[in-house]
Amino acid sequence: MIKITKKKNKAWVTFTYKPTQKVSSVILSGSWNDWAGESMKEKKNGEFYITKVLECGKNYECRYFVNEKEWYNESQLPVVDNPHGSHNSLLAL
Repeated sequence: MIKITKKKNKAWVTFTYKPTQKVSSVILSGSWNDWAGESMKEKKNGEFYITKVLECGKNYECRYFVNEKEWYNESQLPVVDNPHGSHNSLLAL
């Protein structure tokens, strides 16, 4: 799930990943920082979240890396091809 709050030329984007089964870690990777993974915090209900401040007027690609072995896209966002024969989520701000 994605929640976006825009103020002037910045957007506060909260990414929330709701696993369908118990997971130990979720890492968000995206084009805004050359795909350096960032650990998401776990809520009491089992969801994982992180908030990023990003520049408006740009497109960003991202993915979730779950349990350090499986990649998932954000279901609310469209996808684009990536160079690895898979897809990335596309966030257009």
